[in-house]
Parts: sequence; structure tokens; C-alpha cells
Amino acid sequence: MTKMIGVDVGGTFTDVFVLDEASGIAEVAKVPTSRPDQSGGFLDGIARKVEDLSGVGVVVHGTTAGTNALLERKGAKIGIITTEGLRDVLEMRRRDRPRTWGLRGDFEPVVPRNLRLEVPERTLADGTVRVSVDLEAVQAAARELIDQGCLAVAILFANAYANPENERAAVEAVRAIWPNPHVSASSEILPEIREFERFSTTALNAYLQPEVSGYIERLDNALKQGGFEGEFMIVQSNGGVMGTDTACSLPVRTALSGPAAGVIAAGHIAHTAGFENVITGDMGGTSFDVALISEGQSMLSPQTSIDFGMVVRTPMIEITTIGAGGGSIAWVDKGGLLNIGPESAGSTPGPVAYGLGNTRPTVTDANVVLGRIDPDSPIGGKLDRLDVDAAARAIDEHVGKALGLSTVEAAEAILTVANSRMAGAIRLVSIERGFDPKRFAFMPFGGGGALHTGAMLKEVGIGSAIVPRYPGVTSAMGCVIADMRQDFVQTINTTTSALDTQNMQLLMQGHVDDGLALLDAAQSRFEARDTVFELDMAYIGQTHTVSVPLPVEVIDGRVTPPTVEEVEAAFDAAYRATYGRLLKNGIRRVMNLRTAVIGRRPKFDLRTLAPAGGDIAAAKLGSRKVHFGDAWHETAIYDRLALPVGSAVPGPAILVQPDTTVLIDPGLVGRTDDFGNTIITAEGA
Repeated sequence: MTKMIGVDVGGTFTDVFVLDEASGIAEVAKVPTSRPDQSGGFLDGIARKVEDLSGVGVVVHGTTAGTNALLERKGAKIGIITTEGLRDVLEMRRRDRPRTWGLRGDFEPVVPRNLRLEVPERTLADGTVRVSVDLEAVQAAARELIDQGCLAVAILFANAYANPENERAAVEAVRAIWPNPHVSASSEILPEIREFERFSTTALNAYLQPEVSGYIERLDNALKQGGFEGEFMIVQSNGGVMGTDTACSLPVRTALSGPAAGVIAAGHIAHTAGFENVITGDMGGTSFDVALISEGQSMLSPQTSIDFGMVVRTPMIEITTIGAGGGSIAWVDKGGLLNIGPESAGSTPGPVAYGLGNTRPTVTDANVVLGRIDPDSPIGGKLDRLDVDAAARAIDEHVGKALGLSTVEAAEAILTVANSRMAGAIRLVSIERGFDPKRFAFMPFGGGGALHTGAMLKEVGIGSAIVPRYPGVTSAMGCVIADMRQDFVQTINTTTSALDTQNMQLLMQGHVDDGLALLDAAQSRFEARDTVFELDMAYIGQTHTVSVPLPVEVIDGRVTPPTVEEVEAAFDAAYRATYGRLLKNGIRRVMNLRTAVIGRRPKFDLRTLAPAGGDIAAAKLGSRKVHFGDAWHETAIYDRLALPVGSAVPGPAILVQPDTTVLIDPGLVGRTDDFGNTIITAEGA
């Protein structure tokens, strides 16, 4: 079994990357995402390239099933069993508002109040059990939720992170009578201080379990029916992969699965090509996702808000998302301002040019009208030809007439606004966080990202861009590249002067043992196994913490803990790097221990993707008129996959390939490197 398959399901297209490890040959496919069940597009995409699944060793999936269920509030009907007095924690949140300056704001938690039931029990913040849990009340509450038609339940007890005794007893009692495995406990999902974040993450995990586990099981069964005997894995929001059993029990970890895979691929591609600092721009049909990779490391965030009041606290790659995809709809508001998104035409009906019923113009329609997308070669296999005239009429009707612009001027205006919004997202992850974008290269991918490369270089001031070999399926490639990773957290909540290093060693060792056991249970082959330890720390009186990497060695599976002095020195270094100074006489506090156990999966040689030989003249397909700025330019068209290593293509030029279109603006030049990437810089640079 030598083939590896990565599948990324987006809002518009499902992308497939197939690698034959023996030959090094890669194949890609892009098919429309199926709605409402995404498994149809998943299986269709694989079938386009692989007939016999018995020769496939691993299938890795980046999924948006969980994300969509949260955004569209289409998770399961669930119930909550919690401590007396805490049924409204999910609804009170942090007493924040949907609109900061508004006097009113509505919020409905995913669990209505009548399904949030209380039981007698109480654990104090120091772990002391004041009131033992009433197990008869717990089972009575569980039966009531079953009678109400709940498909999953979350057990959320006060201070269960400090002592899970009561919660564990309740979970055991509920699982004894619950009709399915969908029972989530906060002490298992997130044993970390801060009640709302722990409650929200656990409740959302339960909310997703029936939907995501059912989806994964359907895929798993279909793959097995096709002869697949290898390992099926799911990408996590932290950029690692996990087995399907873990994904079914912890679906909340898939909240940003697909976009995370793209960032992982981008980091590997950039590092291989000699770029350690990269800003990624994943432009699909629905959104534009931006992330920053500094010194080869992607930024990780401990939590995110999927939507207002829907907080997920689990490690995930920091990704900023805006509604500026190819299918984002352009519209003029009552004040006469041109807007892009957030509404998208999605995969159905898609842009106007698709001819499937949409009448409102999109970013893709603007690119089609300006000649930047070949109407005779649409990506995704959805139709044979794009309707340029229909796209032009929609732009004229909804934008041109409202703004007093010609059709071409209106199309340029749509791209100008879209590019401005995309550039703003890039500034948000770079300049506003203290990073100089001039030190970074821009890596566009997704079906539409490479059409906007020149605009991003100009708008943000980035000096160069690296377009990967298969930008339209980069996230699917990331599925194949990603390592296996398991994250653990445990609240410690003590000052460094009172830190019990022996107890911390026991916690570390428990995390390592559990992580290595999960790696051992996987069928994957690992080149190495790494463990990363971090502490969340702050000074007494501070709310926000800094991440403090710990210099801890794991030898033959055994942990050597740091001394208190080493912990304090590590905190000082991390705090100074973040804020520029230390607080005199400040008392250091250790909040949480975080552990990541990583199985490094073998990486394939990206040189296998580069073209073998070839002639730049033979790669030229002709030319056509393309509009840039305020004029039409005769623009050379090339078959990008046929361009030989070392070839240089000056702009204006268009490089076409099955999964995307690469646009090289006037004044720029694109060079093919040893890995088949296109490096775009200013001419003469």
C-alpha cells in the first residue's frame, strides 16, 4: 500500500490530493462540495483519481462538518447536567454583547434553558468536595433528557478541573443508562480553570458529537466498502491529525480543521523552498483565510470564538477569516458604498457565470469579465463553459448602474474592494501584531488566491510571493503532510514559590503516557516522537497569561521536570519577549500546564512535484486581452505545470492549471523554482 490521499472539504469545492509514495507522482482533483451531506463530494473526489482503494495506505480528511454545524446551528439536540445554581453560565457568558455599543443584543445558547438541568453537588476551587454528587438525581436528570429527545449530554460541574471526583461519578452513572456514546464531561474535555470557557467547549463538543461522528462513520464505512484497509485520520484545528475514534469523541477539535491543514502545508512548502517567514492567504469560494508563520512556526491560539458566545478553548492555529472568497457577493448599500460579502453564492448556485440560477455578481464574476479566468476552462468539473455575458449583465445591473460605472469599471471596483479587505486581513495578522510584512513572503492558495497575488504585494508592501505547485488543493496536500498530535491541559494555579515540582512531574508524565499510547494505537509510521511542554503564566493580579516553553527532556518516555528556578527564568524570558520588560517584585503565578505529544509523519520530497525537463516555448498556449487597472493588455497564457525549472515569465501573464489560475501582473515576474513553486517578485528584484 503506497498511496496517500488528502481530502479537504470547503464551502464550494472538495479538493483531493493523491500521492503515490513509490513513484512520487501526485494527482489532484477538485469537485463541487455536496450539500447538505458533504460525504458525497468526498467520495466523488477520491473516485476521480483512485479506483481501487485497496492500494491506499492512509486517507486524511480536513473537514468543515463541525464548523458548518456550529455556524449554521445545525448540531444535535443536547442536554446539560450541571451543579445547582450554574445552569445559566452558558447564557451569561462573560456578560459581553453581540454589538459592543448597542443597548440590546440577543443570544440563544445551543442548549435551551429547559434542557439545562441542575443536581446537588459542590466542589470548591481548592479541590475540596463540600457536597458529594447525588447520583440518583443525576440519573433522573439523564432520563428526563432522554425523554425530551436529547441525542447527547454534557456534564458540567463547578471546579471539576481542580477535582473531577464528583463529575467522574456522575459521568459513570449517566453512561450506564445513556443510549449512545455521546456523553461529554468537562474534566475530560478541558480540565482548565474558567467556568464559562470550560462549559462552552464541553457543551459544543456534545452539540457536535452526533453530527460529526455520524459523518465520519459514513465515510469510514464507504471507504471500507471500496476496499480500503488503511488508516483514516482527521485533521485537528491545531494542525495535527488524530484517529477517527478520537475525532468522534472530541469533535470540537475539528472546528478549524480544513484551514489548519492549508497552513501546515504552506509552512512545509515555504521551509523547503527557503522561506521561514510567510503570510498565507487561502481564498476559496466562501472566505479568505489568513495566517502568519514566523521563523517556521505557525501561531497557535488557546481559544477562538466560532460565533458570538460560541467559545471553543482548544489549541488551534491562529487564522483570520473574512467573507471575501470567489463566491462572495458584491452589493451596493443604501449609502452608495460597494461591499463584498459576507454572503456567498457558495457551490450552489455559485457565481452568475456558472449559469445555475444566481443573478447577483461575485468576485469570480469580476475576474471572468476582466479576462483573468478562462471561461472555457472552469475549475471543479462543474460545467463546460462560464457565461461571460451573464456575469457582465449582473455586474452592470447590480453595481455599474448604482455607481455610474461601465461594466469593466464596475468589475475593477469589485476587485479593488475585495483586495482592500484581503489586505486588511493581512495587516491584522502582521502589522497589528508587531510583525513587519516586508520580512515575509505571501503564499496564496485555494482556488482563487493566486489571482490576487500582485494586488496583495502592492497593497501590503510584501516583497515577494511563493505560489505552491498545486495552490487549489494546498489544504488537501496539508492533510498528507500533517503530523499526528495530541494536546493535553491541566490547571495548576499556584505561585512559583509554592510550586510542587513532583506533582507537576506526575501531571507531565500522565500526559506523555496518554499521548504515547494514542500514537502507539495508530497505524501510522513515525520518523520521530516529540513532546512539547508549556505553562500559562502571569504575575499575580493579571488576567492574561503568556505561553512559557519549558526546557524539559523526555528520555525513553520518562519526564525530567524543571526546577522552580528554571520555570521562573523561562517565564522572565517569555514575558520580556512579549512586553519588553519585567515587573519589579512581581509574584509569578503558574496557571496551566500544556503538553503536546507529536508523532512526526514522514514527509514526501517536494522535488517530485517539479516538472522534469520541458521548454518554456512549448508551455506557451497563446494570449488574450486581460484588463489591469484602466487598460486592456495582451497577456501571454502558459500551461503552468509544463514550465521548466528555472523559467522566468514576465507579466502580464496567466499560468493555467486544473486547480487554479495564477495571475502575474504587469511589472512582476514569476520564476519556477526546484520544487515547481512559482516565486513572484518585481521585475529586476
